[in-house]
Amino acid sequence: MSKQARPRIYNKAGERVQVSDKSWYAMQANGDAEQRTIEVFVYGEIGTWGITANQFVQDLRAMDDGVSPVVAAFNSVGGDLFDGLAMHNALSRLGERCTGRIDALAASAASVAVCGAHRVVIASNAMLMIHNPWTYAAGDAESFRKVADVLDQTMEAIIAAYKAKAPDIDEPELRRLVAAETWLTANEAVALGLADEIGDGVKVKACLGQGAVLQRFQHAPAALLAQLDEPTDPEPEPTPDPEPPIPDDPPAPASNAAQLALLISQRCTAAGISNLIEPLLAVTKLESEAVVQASLTQAKAINDLCVAARLPEFSAEYVSAGLDTSTVRARLFDKLVGCGKGFEIDNSLPLADDLPPKVQAKQIDQPSIWSARQAAQTGKRTSLTGATA
Repeated sequence: MSKQARPRIYNKAGERVQVSDKSWYAMQANGDAEQRTIEVFVYGEIGTWGITANQFVQDLRAMDDGVSPVVAAFNSVGGDLFDGLAMHNALSRLGERCTGRIDALAASAASVAVCGAHRVVIASNAMLMIHNPWTYAAGDAESFRKVADVLDQTMEAIIAAYKAKAPDIDEPELRRLVAAETWLTANEAVALGLADEIGDGVKVKACLGQGAVLQRFQHAPAALLAQLDEPTDPEPEPTPDPEPPIPDDPPAPASNAAQLALLISQRCTAAGISNLIEPLLAVTKLESEAVVQASLTQAKAINDLCVAARLPEFSAEYVSAGLDTSTVRARLFDKLVGCGKGFEIDNSLPLADDLPPKVQAKQIDQPSIWSARQAAQTGKRTSLTGATA
């Protein structure tokens, strides 16, 4: 690990399982101007792999009018601790008009974030999980000592965040619970002061959506892990729209293979992902414009993930394999954890386009200028001598 790089703090990593996870993030305002309520849904991982603090704070700032109540609903396994602390502070600054709501699970960094709300309501069958910070590193002994110091400091930040919500909590007991990776029920969370009220229960499996990540933790409840083996409820099939009558002379197709290939080339060049032109041509088979458009959107998202993880060389491979963004996140995470490089992940949002190349002015060649002047002066003196003779 570089001595200059600050370690990033993650959830405890473990063996992953193959499940279909869903995560989403939304912010909306309900009601008219006088009875407006702002709702924030944080359903997914916190940090580079899901919802960044930068995105959360910017969206909240754009929608907040300074007077409307704000409800922040959490269903998250956690993620980057520093992003969680930033969310905690953003909610804390809203004061008494902010309510945190735990719909199913607030684990790790998500438990830190939700405790920033003035009032926390936890569903009767939801859980709140607290544990020690965790990271990975590589380097010499001095590097590991510095990483251990950072973990101790972040541990104090976690304790401070919980005590800001529950100032009367017994600190030695709180530290013991954190060190033991404790999964708190709604009643236990209220008893400790980390939640203020028990709300109506929700179906945990319906909104959990992060099953694969649960196995990173050491003491995840068996009831939650058992849900990974349960079949997913089938979604209702939409009622098909009536097909329009076929005209006598159907119009010609809007695009052909050449036009679709040109579309891929132009869109990739404009987005700064020219290296993905060939993989997209192969994976789409130029089947239709709809397929091409969807693949272009997916390729851009995959490239953004690889760039954020500082592994852009894998973007073409993942696009060629037809992987979705959830699978790419998992593979990139495994590579970062397994490589041992321990570099810092950039939590800033990826750029929409590549930066234009810098044009550097030609540097002045002083020796050449001096030589040219000397040659000119020597020639002038020779000319004057010949004229005098």
